[in-house]
Amino acid sequence: MLRLTAATAATPWKPFVRSVSYVSVTRHRKPQLGLAGLRLASSSSVGGDDWYSSIADSAPVHLAEQAFVNVQQMTGLPWWLSIMFTTLTLRTLVTLPLAAYQIAIIAKVEALQAEIAEMAKRLRYEVSVRGKERGWTEKHCRYQFNKNMRRIISQLYIRDNCHPFKASLLVWVQLPMWISLSMALRNLSLDQSHTVLQAELALGGALWFSDLTLPDSTWILPVCLGLTNLLIIEMLTLEKVEVSRFQKILTNVMRGISLLLIPITAAMPSSMALYWFSSSLVGLGHNLLLRSPGVRRVCGLPAQRSNSPYRDMVAAFIAKYFK
Repeated sequence: MLRLTAATAATPWKPFVRSVSYVSVTRHRKPQLGLAGLRLASSSSVGGDDWYSSIADSAPVHLAEQAFVNVQQMTGLPWWLSIMFTTLTLRTLVTLPLAAYQIAIIAKVEALQAEIAEMAKRLRYEVSVRGKERGWTEKHCRYQFNKNMRRIISQLYIRDNCHPFKASLLVWVQLPMWISLSMALRNLSLDQSHTVLQAELALGGALWFSDLTLPDSTWILPVCLGLTNLLIIEMLTLEKVEVSRFQKILTNVMRGISLLLIPITAAMPSSMALYWFSSSLVGLGHNLLLRSPGVRRVCGLPAQRSNSPYRDMVAAFIAKYFK
């Protein structure tokens, strides 16, 4: 049997190949708002389906409604600016740390790939030797290899505390928050029980979207949203040197969703369109911020290969799309 390399000496080790018997390891009460004692009522009149009504009348959505109203009342900002301020605050306090954590986990997983490849090579040799000794079929050898390889990879993830599922924590937090805030703004803009708030939102816009309860007839906000999302996707694709077929398909799906969101956003109240655009804009800013060598050093993130990431990104973007 081969000896362990120095890189794997710290891993609690067990024989690669084990025997076949191995076993691997009611509706909520609506909150009271501070605006003239207004009580947030059920938004079932806004949606027609039961599933939509249950989401629109859920506790997280009502909590988001109260958050928007409280921030606007405390700051005294006009509604359009209050929506952008609330978006910036929530995304910076909640999703930015999770984005940094995601980068750290992905970096650890990528650092393990060389070690995993070396162990796979050695395991394949040991399975081959053991299979010849015990007369295993090719199918049984493949089964033993896959089973023990899963065990080894799991041990490495535990050792370095970097299970890939942890990298998805950002999505599991950001998506429900995005849905709750979107539904909250739709309730505030369209629910007939919010007459006082609707009057404020109707006068709380700016520039071409002066009425936040109506869709943006100019399509400027929807188009800006689509372009921002596409820019984020293209930025992420520039980071990858080798792209698998699945990653290419996934990237094209995300591009399609970004384009599909444009007409969908054009049919929504301008308050929702403004929130979606603000959220994407903040996401773009966070992506750029986390590329800064200084920020990565402060956050304890691994350094990038380049000392001038912004210049290299612009050069790669020009080379890919304009040459």
